Amino acid sequence: MARGQQKIQSQQKNAKQAADKKKGKGPDQKTAGKAALVHSCPVCRTQMPDPKTFKQHFENKHPKSPMPAELVDVQVDA
Repeated sequence: MARGQQKIQSQQKNAKQAADKKKGKGPDQKTAGKAALVHSCPVCRTQMPDPKTFKQHFENKHPKSPMPAELVDVQVDA
């Protein structure tokens, strides 16, 4: 039983992770992702993480709509 000690350590580690997950402790990717989406398109309500992406979205998806004031001075690298 060469892996006996490793097996016990692995089980203890997994039990600790499961307990932390039950407590709501630890990283939650869904809430972290939602927190990163800070800009919202006024036309279609799509959320974007940064002003550069927001401006690209607005230029491509809503070319006939007037540009929001917060996007006028944003530089987009082509």
